[in-house]
Amino acid sequence: MKIEKKRVGSVEVMSPFGPLVDEDAQEFFGELLCKLKASNPRVVVSLHEAPYMDSFALEGLADAADELSDRAVRLKLAKVPATCREVLELTGLAPRFQFFEEVQDAVKSFL
Repeated sequence: MKIEKKRVGSVEVMSPFGPLVDEDAQEFFGELLCKLKASNPRVVVSLHEAPYMDSFALEGLADAADELSDRAVRLKLAKVPATCREVLELTGLAPRFQFFEEVQDAVKSFL
């Protein structure tokens, strides 16, 4: 799986390319969790190139949300496809995240 990592100021934007399923989901969320363990993580996950996700991805997102919840912070998700957003809402995970239509808006939210 290709994972694009781009730095915008002090914020890291991570974008997986392709469906977040099986080993690809585990790889992506392994890298994401490493970033979130920093003392003051500034990470945005852009899902514009991830058309759908499976239970591995849902578990990864839940783990990422848990990592930040201890610090009263929610993970910022940008450009979430409708299918993925619906899955997050149906599973009850959606309230654990901040959703943004554009990556720039998510990055600006750190200011």
